[in-house]
Amino acid sequence: MSRAGTIRLLFVVLCVGALEAACRGGLISPQFVIPPSVMAAHLWQLLIDGTITADIVETLSNVLMAVILAVSVGFVCGAVLHSLPRLRRAVDPFLATYYAVPFFAFYPLLIVIFGLNALPIVTIGFLFGVVAMIISTINGLDRIPPVLLKTASVLGMGPVRTALMIKLPSAAPHLFTGTKLAIAYSFIGVIAAEFIMSSSGLGYSIAYAFNSFDNRTMYALMLFIILLVTLINAVLYMWEQAIMQRRGS
Repeated sequence: MSRAGTIRLLFVVLCVGALEAACRGGLISPQFVIPPSVMAAHLWQLLIDGTITADIVETLSNVLMAVILAVSVGFVCGAVLHSLPRLRRAVDPFLATYYAVPFFAFYPLLIVIFGLNALPIVTIGFLFGVVAMIISTINGLDRIPPVLLKTASVLGMGPVRTALMIKLPSAAPHLFTGTKLAIAYSFIGVIAAEFIMSSSGLGYSIAYAFNSFDNRTMYALMLFIILLVTLINAVLYMWEQAIMQRRGS
């Protein structure tokens, strides 16, 4: 592990330890926050009992569909906007203010269009993640060194070979960043949508536990989501670092 990674890990451990001590010492009421050890123990029990298995499968299925749509559509739209400067200039103001739009206001419309099923939830997750991928794709294509494109032209490389051998490898770091952001935003969109649109899923279970004053279940499910998203981002980060090292060598 790198020095920066060690420092981050120590910081997290210190924060968790401080929260544990504050909860155990009575500085924080259990009505508001429970000790992290209690969260972890209850989460383990829920996983062993299979109580939340169906909710986990449903939420992850919704997130997976939202991420696939956000990454694929975002990449295509970003590439198209990069190749059409006039269209890009027209769309730029909308991209800059996109996340100020209250997507949940479209909930009744989505229900009318798709019905009472998973599609409105997946759509919300997609809407949260797609623009992050669009912006990252545009930024990545903008930062391709012009000398590489000129070299491809001198060597007589066609558009497809140039895209596969020059543009995609050069834009890869930004595409990875867009993918990570799309995953995070899609999780946020899906979980939040399940709060108000669903009768199942992790978001619904968290809201139900909150309304029932079941702090142990609520915090256990929140801990599960935090750990899962952290693990996914860590895997993507290691994959990105491996690719960058291979390119450097």
